[in-house]
Amino acid sequence: MVPPLVLDIDGTLTTVDGRLDPRVLELLPDWEAPVVLATGKAFPYPVALAGFLGRDATVIAENGGVVHVDDETSLLADPSAPRAVIEAFLERGGDLGWGGDETVNRWRETEVAVSVDADEALLREVAAAAGDEVEVVDTGYAFHVKSPDVNKGEGLARVAGSLGVDPEAFVAVGDSENDVSTFEVAGTAYAVANADPAATAAADVVLEAGYMDGTAAVLEALAAGETPPGRRR
Repeated sequence: MVPPLVLDIDGTLTTVDGRLDPRVLELLPDWEAPVVLATGKAFPYPVALAGFLGRDATVIAENGGVVHVDDETSLLADPSAPRAVIEAFLERGGDLGWGGDETVNRWRETEVAVSVDADEALLREVAAAAGDEVEVVDTGYAFHVKSPDVNKGEGLARVAGSLGVDPEAFVAVGDSENDVSTFEVAGTAYAVANADPAATAAADVVLEAGYMDGTAAVLEALAAGETPPGRRR
């Protein structure tokens, strides 16, 4: 019997160049346990992916700011403080760094994402001035200006409660600082080989392969009742 899964998307279900790996469409549709997609992306992205997989939209979006389970959506953070930080950042000459692409933040409801090419020092300076109302999380794909009161781990606890599943029954796979809280809640946590230092330190096992190669190794091993390859911490 396979365990329930909680999976990050970027850097975990993707290729090195950021494309969704086609093995996602082979390994996940028929997984005989709940699959939670937990991402820093805006809410529509994991919902769309779940739909293409033919699975229920059980998702954690915006780093825990949005949770959807059993056809119910919960917004768990107030976006006013992050938006105020961004307004101050822009007033001081900062740039979100997305060029003309408005889709990155168009559907975000609880946080704001800033490109990793933006002025990180200025962003963190402005965020620090807001005190404990906001934090900046670096996922390697964006700087997320968000409430410190929400995270993916809290989202997983909420999802598990709604599903009637012990959070420790979940196997988590991720690659980034924003996956640390998930790793702390799930029973077993795997960091893909491309994971950042925070995720690597928090994982139970560091995989031999990166990106979807690592995730696929976990899924294939679990489906076969075997131990996924990797270095246990």
